[in-house]
Amino acid sequence: MKTLKRFEEFIKDGTIVKQSADPQRAQSLLHEAAGKSAFFEKVLTLMPFSEVNPNYVVETCYDVIMETIRAKMHLDGFKSKESHEAEVAYLRTLGLSEPDVQFMNDLRYFRNGIKYYGRILDADYAKKVKTFFEKVHPALLKKIS
Repeated sequence: MKTLKRFEEFIKDGTIVKQSADPQRAQSLLHEAAGKSAFFEKVLTLMPFSEVNPNYVVETCYDVIMETIRAKMHLDGFKSKESHEAEVAYLRTLGLSEPDVQFMNDLRYFRNGIKYYGRILDADYAKKVKTFFEKVHPALLKKIS
């Protein structure tokens, strides 16, 4: 996998644009993320983790994290032109560790494999993603408060 560019490079090449802060869009994204997260938690209370489709775990965790990143970007006055890679790179700006940024970039890659190429992921990877989610998502929410 190629190296993830710096967020500033995405600004320079026009993939990320500076705009006025958009708190309403940010709130909408956070509301959507909270709903997905609550639904996911409910599923996990009703079913053992081993019975949940690993792809569902990966996609849900990815979607919630990405919507939270986008919300923070809108609060900070940035908008991505449909580049998940640029949004992942924004995590560095928020102070996440390089291993966490790289894990999220790998997660982006594997989630794309699910969405666009029919890739089936295994339960071990889904557990790693869930653990990552439980660590990173609350940290991202604190950066928004």
